Amino acid sequence: MRKLFLVLGILFTILAIAFSALPMDTIAFLPIGLAMIFCLLLLKKSEANQKKLPNFLLILCVLSSVFVLGKTLLIKDEVVKDTKFEKEKIETKKEAQKELEDLEKDLE
Repeated sequence: MRKLFLVLGILFTILAIAFSALPMDTIAFLPIGLAMIFCLLLLKKSEANQKKLPNFLLILCVLSSVFVLGKTLLIKDEVVKDTKFEKEKIETKKEAQKELEDLEKDLE
């Protein structure tokens, strides 16, 4: 049973670190929570001399959860209107319309 918890704890800790690095916002808490559960179960099933790895995995889970929480609370996503692009779009549209008018005059 300990080996199963060990494999699952390591797997979900790796997923937690990967999800916390990716821009997944609060979805990253799912593998973090599962990793913490499996690490706590692993810690409970381990003997005194086998508790280094579960403690290390728990520390990684806590750090990744703090990182995700910090990203969620501190980084604001803002959409800024790009006026330069809008101007270029309008100018391109006017130029295309002029070209069409010139083509129509040439055909007449």
